[in-house]
Amino acid sequence: MKQKPKFVIEEKGTVKTNQATAEVFFTAFKALKSKEQEAFLEKVLKDERLSEDLLDIALIKKAKKIKGTPFSAKEYFARRRRTGSVS
Repeated sequence: MKQKPKFVIEEKGTVKTNQATAEVFFTAFKALKSKEQEAFLEKVLKDERLSEDLLDIALIKKAKKIKGTPFSAKEYFARRRRTGSVS
C-alpha cells in the first residue's frame, strides 16, 4: 500500500499536508450546489462511524461552553474507546 508523505514544513506561511488535503476537500464541498452538498452530507450521516464522530465533535464543542472540569477531545475519545461511554 502506498503511504502518504509524513512531513511537515515548519516555515511561516506553509500548510501541513493533512491541512492542505482538508482544505481541498472543504473548498470542493463549498463549490457544490446546495442539492449536491445535501446529497454528500446524507452519505456522511449514513456512515455510522462518521456520524458518531460528528455527533461527538458537536457534543464536545457544546460541552466546552459549559463551565466545569476541562475535558479535551483526546481524553473524551480515549475514555470512549476504553469504556464505550464517557459517563
